Amino acid sequence: MRVLIDYRPALRERSGVGEYAHQLVRALLHRPTSAGSNGGLDLSLFSSSWKDRLSLPPDVAGARAIDRRLPVGMLNFAWHRLQWPPAETVTQQEFDVTHSLHPLMMPAARAAQVITIHDLHFLANPERTHSEIRRDYPALVHQHSRRADRVIVISQFTAMEVERQLGVPSERITVCRPGAPDWAPRTATPANGYVLFLGTLEARKNVGGLLDAYEKLVNARQRVPELVLAGKETAAAQPWLDRLSHAPLAGHVRHIGYVQPADRLALYDGARLLVLPSFDEGFGMPVLEAMTRGVPVVAANRGALPEVLGDAGPLVDPDDSDALAGAIQRIIEDEALAAACAANGVLRSRQFTWELSAQHALDAYRQAIDAHRH
Repeated sequence: MRVLIDYRPALRERSGVGEYAHQLVRALLHRPTSAGSNGGLDLSLFSSSWKDRLSLPPDVAGARAIDRRLPVGMLNFAWHRLQWPPAETVTQQEFDVTHSLHPLMMPAARAAQVITIHDLHFLANPERTHSEIRRDYPALVHQHSRRADRVIVISQFTAMEVERQLGVPSERITVCRPGAPDWAPRTATPANGYVLFLGTLEARKNVGGLLDAYEKLVNARQRVPELVLAGKETAAAQPWLDRLSHAPLAGHVRHIGYVQPADRLALYDGARLLVLPSFDEGFGMPVLEAMTRGVPVVAANRGALPEVLGDAGPLVDPDDSDALAGAIQRIIEDEALAAACAANGVLRSRQFTWELSAQHALDAYRQAIDAHRH
């Protein structure tokens, strides 16, 4: 099976879609097979950029790299709006499947086409998105999702939203959830650990609501652990970052920017707990990563977060800063509760494996090929 995956989301900073793309490719390449080989998978990774060249990390070096010096914006406009030029023309190769890691197809002349929809937040809240996502996704996702031979989603929640909002029948949707990292649970919780938020500083992550909750904690307690905001800032982040230099948050909250994948384990190890108060999430990778390492989690009761966290930690209304502050405080003060959440999280994380993700992706590719032939 000849598969072409759009690897561009993982070309620079691997957060969210980029991390999912990289780990799925890694799992496809390293999955166990009865023959002890790649099981007939011929995997190519596509990238295009005017200035950034594709250099595959060692753990995905078994794939073929196809790198074209084409401006991303120009190619995306042609692909999204015109469905041209086909992947076969751009790459000068033939494929059985093209797989786009976002909701708009990588066009193909002969190959079956698969798309991945991580969430549909851009439909209800286009103002919280930017550039090509705002321009193209809301206008084109209905058309592309109906024309794709298979739609992959990353959670059951997103599957139901794709069926409800886009009208894609459930029999054309494959749930391919992310897997947990291969980390062992940590052996101790740091006594002076910080409260961690990990994610891009954008509107749907509810950073403002988290700062409101933390301000309540700072005003109510003599001592409160430091809050660390780890993630790339966006244009929407400036008002939140401005608050960090003024009372009462000054000296209590720190923004450290984007964290490289290789540094995330150490980041979790220094945390008392993770807080993810998002208004919407298609999955919520930091929740799964934290659970894997045995870090207690407080999350919003929105999107796919309840599906990921289950009963392993408190779920709160992201619009209720008092409830969010109370959940954080309980984990900080109640060591038995924190230990129970950590232990339950480790057990729950074992339900999510990249091996299973790879198998579901391969199933989706085969189903797409069959649908395309008929």
